[in-house]
Amino acid sequence: MPKLQACKTCGAVSTNAIHLCNPTPKSKVFSCEYCGATAGEEKHLCKPMLDDVAFFCGNCGRIAKEDNQLCRPRQIEPGKA
Repeated sequence: MPKLQACKTCGAVSTNAIHLCNPTPKSKVFSCEYCGATAGEEKHLCKPMLDDVAFFCGNCGRIAKEDNQLCRPRQIEPGKA
């Protein structure tokens, strides 16, 4: 079975390292629930996600749809995301 690789620079995922500019071995692939893109890292931002978020964490900057998903929720002003 081919080993999974992810690009450290752009997050692209492939089983063939030659297709990646900065390949790193990965054991897991994440799929974005908003746009369907695959990435080697859990952190991913895309336009559909930004259109749907309403809060950010005042501590770490993480974004979320609901305030109960964050430790220090702050509401994002409409049109500012």
